[in-house]
Amino acid sequence: MSSRSSLAVLHVLRAPVGGLFRHVLDLAQSQIARGCRVGVIADSLTGGPRGEAALAELAPKLALGLTRVPMARNPGPGDIAAMRHVIARIKDAKPDVVHGHGSKGGVYARCATRLAGAQPIVAYTPHGGSFNYHPGTIAHRIYMKIESALRPLTDLYLFESEFVQTRMREEVGPTRAAQRIVWNGVSQSELEPIVAAPDADDFLYIGELREVKGIDTLLDALALIHARTAMRPRLTLVGAGPDLAALQARAESHNLTNYVTFAGQMPARTAFTRGRVMIVPSRAESLPYVVLEAAGAKGALIAPDDGGAPEIFGPYAHRLIAFGDTELLAQRMSSALTCAPEHLASEAQDVFRFVAQTFTLEGMVDSVLEGYRDALSARHFDDAAAIAHSAAIHFAKNV
Repeated sequence: MSSRSSLAVLHVLRAPVGGLFRHVLDLAQSQIARGCRVGVIADSLTGGPRGEAALAELAPKLALGLTRVPMARNPGPGDIAAMRHVIARIKDAKPDVVHGHGSKGGVYARCATRLAGAQPIVAYTPHGGSFNYHPGTIAHRIYMKIESALRPLTDLYLFESEFVQTRMREEVGPTRAAQRIVWNGVSQSELEPIVAAPDADDFLYIGELREVKGIDTLLDALALIHARTAMRPRLTLVGAGPDLAALQARAESHNLTNYVTFAGQMPARTAFTRGRVMIVPSRAESLPYVVLEAAGAKGALIAPDDGGAPEIFGPYAHRLIAFGDTELLAQRMSSALTCAPEHLASEAQDVFRFVAQTFTLEGMVDSVLEGYRDALSARHFDDAAAIAHSAAIHFAKNV
């Protein structure tokens, strides 16, 4: 193993987009600042201009290098080439830690490390991933079997929320691997209020444009308000994804074309100026960065009581609503439209204080590195015990 000051860490992820990518970037940069030697392996087919730019900025700092190889979301023949690439990188970099992120990154990290015959510990952060599939579905059953099969190859689970740790325990079963809950963290620069622009829309969504994010429910709720009241609220959707055309068609079917803006991708803190109340209608989230970022900006929030959101809201979790309930979402949106701005600001201040104290970038990085050290210590203890056991057997045979 490298000395503590030069711990070698190889991060493996699939798509360089969204909260998972943001987490890897923050973690890699902070680990480098603390003297670690870091490398990254990521998919070459996704990420777009923003992902390309972020990786290009990070690459010169990566002592273990940056490589990209095609990685499909679902299992397929292409996984063979990707797995060979990860195996080769592990053999070449000789890291102390291989850290897999997301379900696909977790598969590559765990399998490739063992196939490489290498000795690093393997850490795994699900980021929702396999655990975002609805229990009882065929996809859920398949992915839970995969997670179960990979338990013996995992030295350290770094769960991003209590929610995902509970799902693991209930749906996969116990594990002998070390476990830690490591909440996502935001930096001090993100704990600054942002004021909506004078021409901001009433509501704002930020995130990927795909089915699991529940944007269809948001559009349906907006349509209910238009149909049942004299209010004509407007909505801006910030992000990109495979369901863009379907969501545009849905907005058109509700006669909302003039009230819904598809703004494309932009930095979250820029996007926060585009709406007065941010809505997170997701069907599945582990510990969404966008909620942490909005809370840090002292923005008004409407979010679901599912996944890790209650952990972010802490003592104010009672303000969350059931996800997927169009009627309830429309009611909460209508209330926000008629609510005094001072009341919305007071509620936002409550959540801001809790997030600022609890979800820090420094705390996240500290906990990850402590998890690595615990797993490395356990590995050395097990190795020493195995050597001692072998020596005892050898001594007994020769007495």
